[in-house]
Amino acid sequence: MSETTPAVLESGATQKRVWYRSPITAAFVLGACNFAAPGLWGAMNSLGAGGQQTPWLVNSANALTFCLMILSATLSSTIANLVGVNWAVFLGGIGFVPYSAALYCNNVFGTRWFVLFGAATCGLSAGLFWGIEAGIAIAYPEPFRLGKFLGIWLSFRVAGQILGGAVNLGLNATRDQAGAVNSKVYIVFIALQVVGPFIAFLLPRPHKVQRLDGKAVKIYSHISLWEELKKTGKVFFTKEYILVIPLIAQAVFPESYTNTYMATHFTVRVRALGSFVAAWACIIVGNGIGKFLDAKNVSLKTRARAAFIFIMTTRGAWWIWAIIIDKNFPGGGEAIDWTSPYFGRTFALYVFLGASFQTHYLFLYFIIKSIVSRHEDATRAAGLLRAVESAAQAVAYGTSSIESFAQLPSAALNFGLWGIAIIPASLVVSKIGVEYFGPQNDEASDEDGEDKLDREQAAVEDKKQ
Repeated sequence: MSETTPAVLESGATQKRVWYRSPITAAFVLGACNFAAPGLWGAMNSLGAGGQQTPWLVNSANALTFCLMILSATLSSTIANLVGVNWAVFLGGIGFVPYSAALYCNNVFGTRWFVLFGAATCGLSAGLFWGIEAGIAIAYPEPFRLGKFLGIWLSFRVAGQILGGAVNLGLNATRDQAGAVNSKVYIVFIALQVVGPFIAFLLPRPHKVQRLDGKAVKIYSHISLWEELKKTGKVFFTKEYILVIPLIAQAVFPESYTNTYMATHFTVRVRALGSFVAAWACIIVGNGIGKFLDAKNVSLKTRARAAFIFIMTTRGAWWIWAIIIDKNFPGGGEAIDWTSPYFGRTFALYVFLGASFQTHYLFLYFIIKSIVSRHEDATRAAGLLRAVESAAQAVAYGTSSIESFAQLPSAALNFGLWGIAIIPASLVVSKIGVEYFGPQNDEASDEDGEDKLDREQAAVEDKKQ
């Protein structure tokens, strides 16, 4: 559709369609914000323990981060109601810089307390960021382009790993031993993270987004703080949401295992290579799944079931592989380099687990969007999704900070969580396209009269800006 094609709104009015207000443009802007905040945070973790020589301090710090994120992610839709989307994304991005600075100071000066302080500021900020960006990712795109939007957005998350891995590989290509990464890597990350939050103001505001289906984007509920909290709690305690909680937990629990695995067993240059290669695998597989979930010639029911079977089957296989390797890890305790005969099978496991993390992540948003019937509930559900993720990752990083638990027991626990999640999740997935179709027309589902006219939402949003 050309830029000059009039956009037909639900109110019947028309306006000139412009590219910078399209959902796909929003996907790229949101992705750029993600790249500069959690994307670069993920890049540091993908180097193994935030690039540090040993993973135990960083695992403890990450456990603190995710504990605080439980609160801030739960409140993300409430905060967005108060300050608006752009300011919520901005405030959510500013807390990542102190953590990156803390890792630099620890790497160069051995400052340990700063790592925990940075983890705290990151947790308070990141939960807001993760919650509101998830709400945007669910609310902005048309249903038939949801997979494409999610694929673009989440590709930027792992693009940080590509940059971090490439920079670090260039700085450490000759380092065929274990240890901390080159401290210059953190300077690059810090500079990008300082600029990153300001990208949020390029994001089109909800009432100005021009969807191809003419539907207005509805994120705000325009109700009191207490009512918003009550409705968020109501979404959480629905049968469908409770049934997918184990799936959410097992989807994100492996991150601490894979980062510790990389930091413990591989040389510095292999850790950098792993960050780079795994990120590309995430982008390819994630966008492939997103394209399939948007397929118009396949029913919603079939898409949901086929994706679920593929994702859960492959992850189960990777955990069996991990347990076999961890039981008698090759190499006699020496850090494995790419010249080692054990490199192929041990390195491939990390790449496959990374790609699996991406596909699970994307599929979770597809499920959450499918099981709610109202647009505002989709935003609340997204914030709760991030809160549950944070709780699971807090436990995961807490257990991985215990050296004796970090590898084989952790792999076994992840395999167990995978098994526990299958049945309750399948009960929900089997009804997508049968009973669950995602948010329908608001006129039919809005028993509380929350939804506002486009002009009313625009007036409220303009005041927030």
